[in-house]
Amino acid sequence: MTKQHTIAVVGHESDDGRGLRALLVPSVSTATPGRELYQRVAEARGRGERVCVVPMTLGRDPELVADAARTLRSLCPEDRKVTVLASSFGTTGHLIGWLRASATKVATDTALLVVAPTGDPFSDAELFRVARLVRQYARHRTVEVALIGGDPDPREGRARCVALGADEVAVLLAGWPAVPPVDDALPLLTPTALAGVLASRVHEAWHRLDHGDDGVERGLAKAHGHGYAHSHGPGDDHDHGPGDAHSHGPGEPHSHGAGVFRSPSAGEPHSHGVRQALTHGQSPGTAFHAHSPSERTSESAQALAR
Repeated sequence: MTKQHTIAVVGHESDDGRGLRALLVPSVSTATPGRELYQRVAEARGRGERVCVVPMTLGRDPELVADAARTLRSLCPEDRKVTVLASSFGTTGHLIGWLRASATKVATDTALLVVAPTGDPFSDAELFRVARLVRQYARHRTVEVALIGGDPDPREGRARCVALGADEVAVLLAGWPAVPPVDDALPLLTPTALAGVLASRVHEAWHRLDHGDDGVERGLAKAHGHGYAHSHGPGDDHDHGPGDAHSHGPGEPHSHGAGVFRSPSAGEPHSHGVRQALTHGQSPGTAFHAHSPSERTSESAQALAR
């Protein structure tokens, strides 16, 4: 039986893997999208292994998924046949649920400070939305946000909680363990839980590949709608190629409204927010399309192979 290798693709939520590697079993390697991921796949293929790539986002980094998909799309046809892109490790729906579970371990008169490494403005804004939904469905009145390497930082976040009348502040990690670590922070997942979720994503990915779906086209669509919106006026031609994020693939759940998740079948939820790229029922010529201001530049297959 052909051996299988799992590669965890990492980004800002894990400080490019530095906050995650210690939690993974040694057989799982890590890589950032682009050249490093391409090389990891090549090494595994050189050993005769099939490869499953899992984007280790918790829902705040859709660009990570899209960049991983672009990298895999650049593989030679022979390698693409035995390489699969899994669904992202988590979604913001999962993240909210995991944070709520952490919150149950904290006294209700304690303020919660939701902390994660900073990303781009939209990833950071998403953390505020996540924290608001944690507050909505938890029993804690005070839930604030802090960004490691961003504004407000954890020290300022604690100060805000105190200013709002909190005597005690509990820090909930909304990402992988930070570097440097935040003192007394409650981890999002235990290593055992992390391994279980990762194994599930890998199993699902191989099952889909058996049915002809390598996950790349769906992955390419994930960053669509993440970034600044701009309008295409009447008469402006704009093509949305394969993998347009507006299309809901078979069994792909999505959410309408804050915290209301519809999951008709296994898949990955996504939300229609203020930066939705396309709206249902829109009139011709008024489509909105979104691009990230800091979208990573994908390397071509030729550059990656050098």
